Amino acid sequence: MKSLKAQHHRLSSSEEEIQILENDMPGFSGDRFVSELENSNLFPLKPTQIEILQINLGKMCNQVCKHCHVDAGPDRKEIMTRETMQECLEVIKNHEVKTVDLTGGAPEMNPDFRWFVEAIRAIDSEISIIVRCNLTIILANPKYHDLPAFFKKNKIEVASSLPYFTAMKTDSQRGDGVFEKSIKALKLLNEQGYGQEGSGLILNLVYNPSGAFLPAAQGGLEIEFKKRLFDKFGIVFNSLFTITNLPISRFLEYLLRSDNYEGYMEKLINSYNPVAAAGVMCRNTISVGWDGYLYDCDFNQMLELKVAAENSQHIKDWNHQSLSNREIIVKNHCFGCTAGSGSSCGGTTA
Repeated sequence: MKSLKAQHHRLSSSEEEIQILENDMPGFSGDRFVSELENSNLFPLKPTQIEILQINLGKMCNQVCKHCHVDAGPDRKEIMTRETMQECLEVIKNHEVKTVDLTGGAPEMNPDFRWFVEAIRAIDSEISIIVRCNLTIILANPKYHDLPAFFKKNKIEVASSLPYFTAMKTDSQRGDGVFEKSIKALKLLNEQGYGQEGSGLILNLVYNPSGAFLPAAQGGLEIEFKKRLFDKFGIVFNSLFTITNLPISRFLEYLLRSDNYEGYMEKLINSYNPVAAAGVMCRNTISVGWDGYLYDCDFNQMLELKVAAENSQHIKDWNHQSLSNREIIVKNHCFGCTAGSGSSCGGTTA
């Protein structure tokens, strides 16, 4: 399976995606999400404080998942350079960033991944470093086999996607054989102490629905995942985060191809929750693209909606005051983060 970009698909254009989200639904106005925020006394949406720097190290990945909002895959060559990483390090060093969240693609495929992690840890031994690991990368090549030990050595928190506790649902979303490899990788992480009580090594799983529906209650799913994975495989982990699929990139392509787009958008709109909206991740996070440009969140990054901060749209021009006082850019895809109990990279927000 190729990425949308490699297929020259119309949805590889962010302008096309935005056009669909703003106009291609009867009775659906382009400013619908803005109206909901206004009714909740949240517009314009403003940051609370900048605590998290989420850094996309590149769109290259060893998997091509059907729901991927990054449109990542082996054919994506966009990769963050060491020069841009150095600019990120300057921001981490000089500002009160509490968490560095490394994502991709598969962030581990960046040739400077380990150098970057060690450089962050050298700045602050206590700063929280999260790596969004797809699990199968650990087994993809011998050079990655020692990643669990590297994660442990650098006190990295691991967040890993696992669509379900069965092979059929996992493989249907992420590719044949992914479930079996994911189980092997989770066991390797457990052997290093990850997820084990008292180890201090955090292993969290991330659940995305496999179809055009909202995730079930996070607490109930966590209990079921823990029981099923332990009973059958002896696997333990700390927390399960549920994330709603946003209607962009490959998931938007799926919605349109399966005639689920209108129904899914109506579901998101009807489930709008002002409490979830107040806690959206863009209020305490800055997303850094592989090329150093800044965005309000990872989803805005994929739609190429740069931050509305004067003279501070690239990591090399970081202006903390300007970024802290900016208005967060919102469009109709944002309904995905505010439906039901809300959705963020750390799970529910309400």
